[in-house]
Amino acid sequence: MTRFETAFARKINGRSAPALVCFITAGDGDTAANLDALVAGGADVIELGMPFTDPMADGPAIQEANIRSLDKGTRTADVFRMASEFRARHPQVPLVLMGYANTMIARGPDWFAAECARAGVDGVICVDIPAEEDAEIGPALRSAGIAPIRLATPTTDAARLPSVLEGSAGFLYYVSVAGITGMQQAAQSSIEDAVTRIKASTSLPVAVGFGVRTPEQAAAIAKVADGVVVGSAFIDLVKQHGDNAPAALRELTAALSDAVHTARETA
Repeated sequence: MTRFETAFARKINGRSAPALVCFITAGDGDTAANLDALVAGGADVIELGMPFTDPMADGPAIQEANIRSLDKGTRTADVFRMASEFRARHPQVPLVLMGYANTMIARGPDWFAAECARAGVDGVICVDIPAEEDAEIGPALRSAGIAPIRLATPTTDAARLPSVLEGSAGFLYYVSVAGITGMQQAAQSSIEDAVTRIKASTSLPVAVGFGVRTPEQAAAIAKVADGVVVGSAFIDLVKQHGDNAPAALRELTAALSDAVHTARETA
């Protein structure tokens, strides 16, 4: 089994338990310690953001994290170093790089895919390369054994969904609101309808994110989705605590992990 398959196949007390997917920005705060805190708190999958000057899909919290990271001089080589060191410390935890095309294909998609493989990265989310432009990066990632993880949104209708799913791997990330990260959360009923519709068309796990901040919100989504993605809530803690963020990150992750992993025990 791949690391993704293992992460999304967890069972607790005989029930399938959704995965907790945690996002932080590379180079914001003490990244290595922050990543270790997420794992220690119970994160099943890690998304590591690649800092970029114009993160158009992200809200103020992650935009500011990108600026903080870039102001410290974080570059693509640093992100791959962090990823490689994470893989050495945590050989079983799936690691996803999430970012934008400029940082991923500036030296060519084959170079980027090879660096991902060398660093032990499992998957890549490129926010601004749509499924229709898969040739820009998809073939290179798949050839290197890296999962291209696609995004679906409330505007992904039945006509477009097949193209989003084709060539996708690892899991599907359902962005539950049509907007930027961290600003609002979708109604539970709309999430349930969307997950049901998507899962009728794919065997990939479906993870839901955008606007998830509390254990209560995470638990509600975990009852219907295969995974729950949390990002801005962690970024806010890094902003608040700086290099001293790991303890707070671990505490929040543990609360979210417990909520997600046990959500179906009372479903």
